[in-house]
Amino acid sequence: MTQGQNEPVSGERRLLSRRAVLATMGALPVLTATASVLGASEAAAATAVIDPSVRRQTIRGFGGMAHAAWIGDLTAAQRDTAFGTGEGRLGFSVLRIPVGESQSDWSRDLATAKRAAELGVTVFASPWNPPASMIETFTRGSQTNAKRLRYDQYAAYAQYLNSFNAYMRDNGVNLYGISVQNEPDYAHDWTWWTPTEMVRFLRENAGSINTRVIAPESFQYLKNMSDPILNDPVALANVDIIGAHLYGTAYSNFPYPLFQQKGAGKELWMTEVYYPNSSDSADLWPQALDVGEHIHHAMVDAEFQAYVWWYIRRSYGPMREDGQISKRGAMMAHFARFVRPGYVRIGATANPASNVYVSAYRGGDTIVIVAVNKGTSAVSQQFTVANTAISGASSWLTDASRNVAPQGAVPVSNGSLTVTLLARSVTTFVTTVNGGGPSPSATPTVTPTATPTVTPTGDPGTGPRVAYTMSAWGNGFTANIAITNTGTSAINGWTLAFTLPSGQSITSGWNATYSPSSGQVSARNVDYNGTIAPGATIEIGFQATHNGNTSKPTAFTLNGVPCTVA
Repeated sequence: MTQGQNEPVSGERRLLSRRAVLATMGALPVLTATASVLGASEAAAATAVIDPSVRRQTIRGFGGMAHAAWIGDLTAAQRDTAFGTGEGRLGFSVLRIPVGESQSDWSRDLATAKRAAELGVTVFASPWNPPASMIETFTRGSQTNAKRLRYDQYAAYAQYLNSFNAYMRDNGVNLYGISVQNEPDYAHDWTWWTPTEMVRFLRENAGSINTRVIAPESFQYLKNMSDPILNDPVALANVDIIGAHLYGTAYSNFPYPLFQQKGAGKELWMTEVYYPNSSDSADLWPQALDVGEHIHHAMVDAEFQAYVWWYIRRSYGPMREDGQISKRGAMMAHFARFVRPGYVRIGATANPASNVYVSAYRGGDTIVIVAVNKGTSAVSQQFTVANTAISGASSWLTDASRNVAPQGAVPVSNGSLTVTLLARSVTTFVTTVNGGGPSPSATPTVTPTATPTVTPTGDPGTGPRVAYTMSAWGNGFTANIAITNTGTSAINGWTLAFTLPSGQSITSGWNATYSPSSGQVSARNVDYNGTIAPGATIEIGFQATHNGNTSKPTAFTLNGVPCTVA
C-alpha cells in the first residue's frame, strides 16, 4: 500500500500498529405494562430509575471522519445516509475533516463538509502536519526523522489555521472548532508535540485563532498530555475543547476528575476512535454490541459531549463501502439519531442487570433511553422516570437480524414502562413528558457554528422561525431556542426579542448575550454565530428560575421581524 493508493499511517497501516495496543484493553421485543410472569430464559433486572433532575453534560453529537485524500470522498447519497436523521440513516451531527498541510489540499473535503453544514451538522477540523516550511526534523529515540513545528513558526502556524478556518467559512462551512494537532503523542508519521510545547503554543499563540481551539487529541486519552493544559490557567483560557482519542484506553481511565475540577466552561470531546478493532467486518455479530457498550461508557463514565468515529465509510466503520449502514453503525445510530445536539444526559441506573447498560438524555419534552443488553438471555427491565409524568413512548431495536428497526408504541403505566430487552440487542426508547405533545421523530437540531461577529445588516428574511422548548424542575428550568432563517439571504448579526412570563428570571445562558434577566429580554449573537445562512438553524439557550409559572413566551421578533413559532 502506498500513500497515493489509500492512506498513510493514519489508515490501515496505522490501524495494524494499533491492534497490539487494542489487544491490551482491558423476534419483536415484548412490551408490557407490568412485569408479571417471566419466561424461563428471561431474567428480572433491578428497576432502572431515570432522574431528570440529575443533569450532567450537554451533548454536542455523534459523528465520524471524512478524509477524501486517503479513502475517497463520500458520494452524495452517502452524505445523506451519514447525516440524515430518518429511518435508514445514521443521524450523525458531527463531522471531522483534516486540515491539509498545503492550501491546494483544502478543497478535497469541501463538498462533504458543505452538505453536512447544510444539514445542520457541526464541522471541526484537525491537522496532521503544518506546512513543510514550518517543520524541522530531530531524533526521537530510534526515529531519526521525527518532525516537529519550529518554535519561530508558532505564530505563523496559528495564522495558517486561521486561513483554513476562513477558507471554509468563505465556502459555506463555519467550523465549530479547529485542533492544534492530531495525536501529538503518536506521531511516527506526522508531527510530534510534547506537553510543554503544546502548553507554550496555547499560551502564546492560540488566543489569535478565530474559532474554538481543540487540544490535545492524545491518541489514548493520556492525561500527561491534557493535565498540563488544565493546570495552566493561561493555556486553559485559550482552549475551548479538551479533545481525546480512545485507542486502547481502559474503561477505568475514562473518568477525568481533574477536568471536572478545572474544566468549567470548557467542553470534553472524544474526537476519534474505532472499536473494538479494524480487522473485523463491522457487521460481525454480536461483536458490534461492543460499540454500544463503548459509547455508553464514553457518555456515562467519561462524560464526553461528542463521540466521533474514525472513517465514516470503511469495512470496519459505521457505513460499509457499499454505502449501507453496518451493525457497528446501527450501534451509533441508536444514540446519534435520537440524542440530538443540545440534549442533556440525565440520571439513570447505569447497570441494572449484568451485561445491561442504560443511559438517558433529555431535550425539551423528550426523554431518550438507550439500553444495551450484551447478555445471552432476555431481561425484563422496568424503567421509572422519577418525579416526571410521561405520556407515551416509542422504541427502535437492533439485534442479529434488525438494524434500528421501529417497534411502535410502548405501554406506559404510572410513569413507568416495563419491557423485555432481547438477548444481545440494543433498544432506544423515546418518551414524551406529559404536556409535551406527541412522541417526536428524530429531526435535526443544529449546534451553533463559528463565525466572527458582524454588524447587523440586511433583511433577516421573511418570517424567521423559532422553536422554544423548556425542561422544568422544582423552581428552575432550562430553555432551548432554535432560530431558523427562512429567508433567501444571510442574516448578518441578530437580536432575538421576547417577553419572559411573570416570575421567570434568567440566571445563565449560552450561545447568546441576554439582557435584562426578566421581562422583555433581548438575546444577541455572540462572536461565533453572528451569521445565519439561508435555511440554516442555530441554537441558543438559558437556565432560569420560576415561581411556579412554567409557561412559555408567546411571541418572538428577530431584528424586529415577527417570527413564526413552531
